[in-house]
Amino acid sequence: MRRQDFHFHLPPELIAQQPAAERAASRMLVVDPLADSFHDAGFADFPAELEAGDVLVMNDTRVIPARLFGRKATGGKVEVLVERVTGAHTVLAHVRASKSPPPGSRLTLEGDIAAEVTGREGDLFALRFEGGEKVTDLLERAGHMPLPPYITRADAAEDRRRYQTVYARRAGAVAAPTAGLHFDEHILASLREKGVELVWVTLHVGAGTFQPVRVDDIREHVMHSEWLEVDAAACATVNAARAAGRRVVAVGTTSVRCLESAALDGKLQPFRGETDIFIYPGYRFSMVDALLTNFHLPESTLLMLVCAMGGQARMLAAYRHAVAQRYRFFSYGDAMFIRNVAGEARA
Repeated sequence: MRRQDFHFHLPPELIAQQPAAERAASRMLVVDPLADSFHDAGFADFPAELEAGDVLVMNDTRVIPARLFGRKATGGKVEVLVERVTGAHTVLAHVRASKSPPPGSRLTLEGDIAAEVTGREGDLFALRFEGGEKVTDLLERAGHMPLPPYITRADAAEDRRRYQTVYARRAGAVAAPTAGLHFDEHILASLREKGVELVWVTLHVGAGTFQPVRVDDIREHVMHSEWLEVDAAACATVNAARAAGRRVVAVGTTSVRCLESAALDGKLQPFRGETDIFIYPGYRFSMVDALLTNFHLPESTLLMLVCAMGGQARMLAAYRHAVAQRYRFFSYGDAMFIRNVAGEARA
């Protein structure tokens, strides 16, 4: 299976640079694989797509203000993007500079923050921050929201609120689970009133989510690793729904990765740790019946996951429809709901 098989033409002006005026004001493309049809709707219509007894699985990770700017001791500019907090004063981070700083280098960052490069772990730099302030506190004080690379503007104060789901509670992500950005409190209340069960899982989205596939044969791609947790309560709710023949609907590809990583012998099991699961066409889903997602980058692992769920030819046709109808793409863009997914519909 070739990377180029997942290409589509995307006019640059369709890449959303700002969020919609209101969260639920986004558009939503509804795809029914069984009917082989597309339906243009608004996200405000999403509760009408669900039924009492459906289980909606949502990722409650919280994005941290993970980007810092500053200078090396030599005076050269440096940009730090924290990938993972490893201790009260230590992190693993991506460091961009004209020349990579070697171990022992000191960095002076905005907000009177000093850090030392203590080593490397693959592409990541190990940093230790000086002073008594905890990493999480100094990032909240001085860090910038880590907007994706395809958003070409600098982050603004409003991004602290909008590049975050309304139900975010467990800090650790450096990219938002973007399908969840459409929900507001009114939509959540409507779902509860309808009898939809809301289930929370956690996957701390890493910057690797934007890593391009560079190999031609996608089976040779090395997937990035992300930390997740699926607790016993989530497992009990999902397993009960599946036993009763009720739908499990994932909000975003991160929720899919949680559920499928924690699946064992047809049941969901408590799981806490790393996953590098790579889902592409041919994968047989064991936990997910329908998916709410945003529109993803051409040739990306996220698009490959969506194609595995809804059928490659059908999903690429849906993307062409979205381009023709001028949907807004990527993190701050519009949504797609793939409903009534069945194994025979994914060919």
